Amino acid sequence: MGGSEGALAGVKVLDLTRILAGPTCTQLLGDLGASVLKIENPATGGDDTRQWGPPYVTDAEGRQSDLSAYFMAANRNKRSVAVDIATPEGQETIRRLAAAADILVENFKPGGLAKYGLDYSTLSRDLPGLVYCSISGYGQTGPNAAKPGYDLMAQGFGGIMSLTGEPKGAPMKVGVGIADVMCGMYACVGILAALRHRDRTGEGQQIDIALVDSQVAWLINEGVNYLTSGEVPQRRGNGHPNIVPYDVYATSDGHVILAVGNDRQFARLCAMLGRDELARDLRFATNPDRLEHRDALNAVLRPALAAMTAAEVISALEARGVPVGPVQTLDQVFSGEQVAARDMKIGMRADPGPVSLIGNPLKFSRTPVRYRRPPPVFGADTGAVLQRSDPFDEPED
Repeated sequence: MGGSEGALAGVKVLDLTRILAGPTCTQLLGDLGASVLKIENPATGGDDTRQWGPPYVTDAEGRQSDLSAYFMAANRNKRSVAVDIATPEGQETIRRLAAAADILVENFKPGGLAKYGLDYSTLSRDLPGLVYCSISGYGQTGPNAAKPGYDLMAQGFGGIMSLTGEPKGAPMKVGVGIADVMCGMYACVGILAALRHRDRTGEGQQIDIALVDSQVAWLINEGVNYLTSGEVPQRRGNGHPNIVPYDVYATSDGHVILAVGNDRQFARLCAMLGRDELARDLRFATNPDRLEHRDALNAVLRPALAAMTAAEVISALEARGVPVGPVQTLDQVFSGEQVAARDMKIGMRADPGPVSLIGNPLKFSRTPVRYRRPPPVFGADTGAVLQRSDPFDEPED
């Protein structure tokens, strides 16, 4: 896709990660042009997520492959190399690959690679220019460093679940593994910064990134609200802690989102509903007033909007410049013109058969993202990679 090489063409990544945070990071590096070798354990059949189905890709005869949808979500633009690092031969293979790499990414428990001689302290003695990224649940230091980390645990420990869900309901996780995904994103940013430093100075370094740290970092306004006020935020469902009305509202045939960010937009909303007096009501005239009288305002807005269809609300408010939108299901998302126009649904040909994947959101004017390789079946590239003098060499198929 596109004729130019990616921005990271020539960068070599040794990927010792599994599940979601690490693979998200290394897939992004691969999308940007880096050559990524994904190391998978032959004793377990590879990345855990290969078994996290259904659904799976099947071949023309209906035979199931090890390409689960979950695995494919974070593992394109990589080659799969089966290596057992518990063996001396496997450890030597990883050292050889690391010597040829610019970047190594791993998500073992802190200290887990030291017994194999593959930890940063050991490898950096011979490879001082190596950028070595360690992803873990709680980080390499601190009282919880030895604890395992999974996305749900990070969402709970880091506070986001306490903010998510209905006010009187149970704490609720986000519908996808967002702590893992955001950790992978932060890891990618850190790797690129470390690579920039290495290219200027020749000096590699270790990046220590934790799921929980990442999750705490993206508490954003609610986190700083607490640090500023000392008041523990409460769940508000889809409501916003600092803006009203900014919520999901039922209509006669579905739901719409209102995101009324200023008083002018609020006045136009009131005019659309035929309730101009609300904009002059001292309880609602300004956003701080509306925050204070959130329930009273919603008691007026909800029945008024419920008498209209979703299409009527969206059409009327878009015409008045009031931010409004639908709540779409995934079939609506992926069949829509916007996703098509932005190439956010892509097709690739995997070994078992054709697959559909989610596209990369980055759009470059000179070095476009390229989808060079579909998610690999387990161990598909072991022989070809390990036999090359440069294992990261990536000839065109």
